[in-house]
Amino acid sequence: MIRIVIAEDHQSLIDGLELQFENDDNIQVVGSANDGEMLLEIVEKKKPDVVITDIRMPKIDGFAATKLIKKEYPEIQILAFTMFDQDEAVSQMLGAGATGYVLKSSSLNEVRTAIETVARGEAYYDPNINVSIEGDDKAKQKKGELTKRQKEILEFIAQGKTSREIADQLFTSVYTIETHRKNMIKILGLHGNGELLRYAIEKKYDFG
Repeated sequence: MIRIVIAEDHQSLIDGLELQFENDDNIQVVGSANDGEMLLEIVEKKKPDVVITDIRMPKIDGFAATKLIKKEYPEIQILAFTMFDQDEAVSQMLGAGATGYVLKSSSLNEVRTAIETVARGEAYYDPNINVSIEGDDKAKQKKGELTKRQKEILEFIAQGKTSREIADQLFTSVYTIETHRKNMIKILGLHGNGELLRYAIEKKYDFG
């Protein structure tokens, strides 16, 4: 069970997330806060696995709250949940110690995937934001090296599944899968989806 705390100054968003995970077998909301000061108090009491936090909040903003939480509790993963898609905001949150960044325009399934990903200690970035792989130490990938999720998608590609079928299987959006495809093509130095499919088929017995 992934224990989460939500920090958001709009109570309606908190209510919506709490309702979404009310009967979830894998995610439990153990606390919520409407400002950064309250967030720090709840984190100290509850010691959650993941903190979902907005950036713009009263008293203590998301940047400062993230820094303080990671300094005191480095094992807690931070997922930014915000409307800001500017590169500067993304960079500041990742620099403060956030493991993931998801936009409020995302589907609830996308948010769920983000929570589960960062809970494993893996980076998760909304497909609608730009994150430089080379510029982010937490997401740094050597040329030809895929993440665990990308290998999982590659295995589905080898099975001949479409992006829609893969998205349904992984409970995420088609856009996310298409973004992963583009990133894999770039990382592997390939030229288009045709080469990606051939690569996937050649590697289908190497997944571990």
